[in-house]
This record gives sequence, C-alpha cells and structure tokens, in this order.
Amino acid sequence: MLFVAFVLFGFSLVVRHVSAHEGPPFPLLVDQKVDRYVVSVWTDPDVGIAQFFVIVNSAEPPADLRVQIGVQPVSGRLAETFYPAHRESLQQQVQYKAEVHFDAEELWHVRVRLESAAQGNAETVATVEATPPGYGRWDLLVYLLPFLAVGLLWAIALIRRIRRRV
Repeated sequence: MLFVAFVLFGFSLVVRHVSAHEGPPFPLLVDQKVDRYVVSVWTDPDVGIAQFFVIVNSAEPPADLRVQIGVQPVSGRLAETFYPAHRESLQQQVQYKAEVHFDAEELWHVRVRLESAAQGNAETVATVEATPPGYGRWDLLVYLLPFLAVGLLWAIALIRRIRRRV
C-alpha cells in the first residue's frame, strides 16, 4: 500500500496538466447572413484553449476562403488578437476550426473574419463568456464520488462482518 502511494506521488510530480472537454460546443451564431456568406459559429469557450467552429452554409464557398477569429476582452485590457481557422475535411459541410487563447474568465468580443479574393471580405461580431475548464465548483465532488462510493461499500462490508462475529 505504501509503495502504491509513493508511485502515485512520484507520478503526480512528473505529469503535466491535461485538459479535457466535458461537453459539446454551443451555438454562438446560427445561420447568420454575413455579406455573401451564411455562417454558424459554435464554441467551447474554456479559459485556456477555447475552440471555435465556423460552418459556412453556402452552396460553393470559394476555394481561397480564409477564416480568422479575433478576440478581445470586453474590458479592453488586451488588444484584439486574431487566430487562423483551419478548414476541416467533412463530407456534409464546410467547417473551419480555430483554437483561441482566453487568459481569464470574463466576457470577450469575438470577431469572425471571412476573407476571399474571389468573393470579397466579410465579418461579424458576437460576445461570449469564457468559462472555467471543467465543471467549475462541482469538480471536487464529481471526481470524489467514485472514491466515496468505494469507501461506503467497504464500510458496509466491514459493519456486516463485525455483526456476524457478534
């Protein structure tokens, strides 16, 4: 038992922080007409690395279409920063994915910029609230529940064993 504790402690010193996605992205804009384009923007705005998905709902989007996501805190404490979105290979739709950095849990202005030499440029703006990664305040309870359940089962078994002896 002591060996397992030392191994877990040593492992915790070496392991880097790993983040996971707990839920699906939610819509920020749905089928909004932006100049010549109709776009939907879905996001998972976690503090740290946030994901944005831009879906272009036109029959034939131009081959040279570039999508960028610009973010800036509503407070204006940082300058607007643009992140490129990369086209993903999907059968049913044209989708671009961008990974954006949010450094604090607050409201952010989001600018979606569409650029094409063939069809011109367009952009739209929205506001999103960056959320803490994970389940927020419930993290400890959610991750502690399996251990509490095992402890409860062990305590029940121990009480039954003691009652059988008496």
